[in-house]
Amino acid sequence: MPAQQSKLNHVFHALSDPTRRAVVARLKLGPAAVSELAMPFDMALPSFIQHMGVLEKSGLVSSKKQGRIRIYELTPTTLEVAGGWITQQQKM
Repeated sequence: MPAQQSKLNHVFHALSDPTRRAVVARLKLGPAAVSELAMPFDMALPSFIQHMGVLEKSGLVSSKKQGRIRIYELTPTTLEVAGGWITQQQKM
């Protein structure tokens, strides 16, 4: 159970930031390059990449390198873990 709690903590930490929530919402539409994901945000690319690192550490997104471009995609099963926890709390 502690491993599950730790994963849940990472997910909620990642989703606590509006930039990261916006990235998750964008990735629902499909995979995207980091440069495309960063475009709508008024921040330096290294700062944006830190946000992506938090999302990846939480398991909400995964990435792969295609040449010199890093492509990110949503990992929906991780969202299901958080959704399951919320559903359990609603039943109480």
